[in-house]
Amino acid sequence: MVPVLLSGPLLSAMDAFIVTVAIPALQADLGAGPAQVQLIIAGYALTYGAGMITGGRLGDLFGRRRMFTLAIALFTVMSMLCGLATSPGFLLVARVAQGAAAALMVPQVLAIFSALYDGEARAKAINWYGVVAGLGAVLGQAVSGLLITADLFGTGWRACFLMNVPVGVAAVVLALRFVPETHAPGRPRLDLVGMVLVTGALLAVVVPLTVGRDHGWPGWTWVCFVAAVPLFVAFGRRERRAESPVVDLGLFRLRAFSVGMACQLVFWTGQGAYYLVLGLYAQLGRGLDALASGLLFVVVNVGFLASALVARRLADLLGRDVLTLGAGLRIVALTAQLVFVARAGDGGDVGWLVPWLLLDGAGMGLIVAPLSTTVLARVPHAQVGSASGVLSTGVQVGVSLGVALVGLIFYGALDGGGYAQAFGRSLLYPIGVGLVLVLLVRFLPARKADDG
Repeated sequence: MVPVLLSGPLLSAMDAFIVTVAIPALQADLGAGPAQVQLIIAGYALTYGAGMITGGRLGDLFGRRRMFTLAIALFTVMSMLCGLATSPGFLLVARVAQGAAAALMVPQVLAIFSALYDGEARAKAINWYGVVAGLGAVLGQAVSGLLITADLFGTGWRACFLMNVPVGVAAVVLALRFVPETHAPGRPRLDLVGMVLVTGALLAVVVPLTVGRDHGWPGWTWVCFVAAVPLFVAFGRRERRAESPVVDLGLFRLRAFSVGMACQLVFWTGQGAYYLVLGLYAQLGRGLDALASGLLFVVVNVGFLASALVARRLADLLGRDVLTLGAGLRIVALTAQLVFVARAGDGGDVGWLVPWLLLDGAGMGLIVAPLSTTVLARVPHAQVGSASGVLSTGVQVGVSLGVALVGLIFYGALDGGGYAQAFGRSLLYPIGVGLVLVLLVRFLPARKADDG
């Protein structure tokens, strides 16, 4: 059952990043302009990031297995349509729908794990979720480079989407056979007004973060940011009065959940930023092709997987300090990359980055899975669907925020220098994020009894 459900976070995380390496091939084939490419990337992120709280609640109400199988079936169909796209507009519509399917799919996985398992089994399943979701985020760019270079059956960039089809079909069949149905306890009702308010508030944040920089931060982006405030306030007031709230605000009174969510948001602002600038530096700054650029992310994957497989054991020994260790490794690795780029400039052998990419991946692996477990470990079963949606939303908002902020740094530095200078300055951002994460970890409960 667990491997079947983990196909959801793996595919959704990979597809969030898989297009970035495919951009040159996609533009050449479909004739897409820069603005269209940006929308194709952003369309997925918008519906994915804004829809997960609602997606988690729908699973509570109508059955988590039912919503998971429906979502992965829709995700599979949309992936096929992405791979068959004949125009940028066709691809954009399919990507938007694919993101919506991912938003419905991902929260069900953590909710099912939390509803069916207790104690050690629950921690183990959530840990594997973190491992697979983090691996998918790094793997997306690596797999994209390999598939484009292999050009299987002449599919080129289309294989990046078409590979989802057999996996999705298998997941639907196996989920119907092996995954039991679960619902939220009691008789919860559908709060349409609450869902509209929270979705609107999230869109008001995610839309400008995703597309604002590339359009020069026009006035409407700031109107959206301002509008998000009263929408969130109205949502909070409604949730306090609602009999069946979309999000139980009592979750945030649990220190592990509230501080853990802050850690999650901060960590992923650094991750989204780092993936973006590493890919830009590799392809545009160093002229690496899709395969060579993808191999750099393979190196990160190796470090991530090696540490993620032992992260839970280390978490049992070190508690919250495993997160501090992971952040420390990342700070060292990113600082070393900064030193290399400062010395080598636009020259030098990128092979010198390999050991630091390995170390960086190892640091990520010690954070991603233990952090997910920390956030959800103390959530009551009745609230796991809501909590899973909030947790997943924090990841996507963090990625969007990080990409927007580091884009300002990268392109600002690029105007006055080369790609090496832009990459070097941009690395200061994830280094700073690592330091903030170290401080935040100290506020997490050291033991379960400390929560509250």
